Amino acid sequence: MMDIKDVALLAYPDCQMLDVTGPWQVFATTNEVLGRRHYRLLLIGRGDEVMSNGGLRLRPDLGWRQWEAGDGGPVDNASLLVAGGHGVFVQCQQARWRERLNRVAPRLNRLGSVCTGAFLLADAGLLDDHDATTHWRHCERLAQTFPQVRVQADALYVHDRGRYTSAGVTAGIDLALSLVEADLGTDVVATVARELVMFVHRPGGQSQFSELMARQHASGSRLRPLLERLHAAPATDMDLHSMAEQVHMSSRHLSRLFRRQLGTTPMEYLTRVRLEAARQDLIRGAASLEQLASHWRLGTSEQLRRLFQRHYGVSPSIYRARFGTSSEAS
Repeated sequence: MMDIKDVALLAYPDCQMLDVTGPWQVFATTNEVLGRRHYRLLLIGRGDEVMSNGGLRLRPDLGWRQWEAGDGGPVDNASLLVAGGHGVFVQCQQARWRERLNRVAPRLNRLGSVCTGAFLLADAGLLDDHDATTHWRHCERLAQTFPQVRVQADALYVHDRGRYTSAGVTAGIDLALSLVEADLGTDVVATVARELVMFVHRPGGQSQFSELMARQHASGSRLRPLLERLHAAPATDMDLHSMAEQVHMSSRHLSRLFRRQLGTTPMEYLTRVRLEAARQDLIRGAASLEQLASHWRLGTSEQLRRLFQRHYGVSPSIYRARFGTSSEAS
């Protein structure tokens, strides 16, 4: 008999619809790609239907008590993913979830969350002394409310000793793809990603949001004039001291502002702006990696390759082949 892995997704009133349906579709599509049921999927929720925050109704397969009792298959060695959404903060006020989650956690193969679902796990103490992430808008709240959790504010998803957490909304799809890859390998997950019309599944360390979004996020702060200069001329020779001088503050204070408002350092931010400029040039023209690295002050061509792989999840040559105006790759 083929090994079947049980995956349960927990929904509750005012949950984020895509936090449920995104991961669900990844596992369902994997079954289709394999031509057999490798994942047995269950939606756990209370009552006959759960209203999502977008107004669409979800119909649970089982209630929590039924699932925990094994009515949908053995809980032991199953995976449980908790959806996010504004409704999670109401759920966190209900002590029964702490008891329930702590009862099943030792029996599960994987315990994870999408988006703000991390708050329910953290409230139960199940993320203590673990690396974890959540939607970028709520990372600071998670860190302040649960100081025992090592919040990775800029990670797309995080695996740490049986705990699996992801950033907001579509990042749950990336998390689910990473689980499929761990189970079935890169060839299968690549096929699943293509079926879902995704370029490639993104690595967990990739930034949650683009530099443009980060710029907008800080647009009302003292950083705005500097950010505008960095984006207007990223190839300009700049260091921490010269950036601090431009906004008339000390290097230490500038670093604190960047860390608090953008979750990174000034030089890391500048590197990412330069990398984005190099990516655009890679698509538009036939410049070599050596030329791009030199022009955008990103070190050697090999350093540029490593940066590209880390931030975009693929090599420059593959990216250019897929998206460039020329099929020639470096």
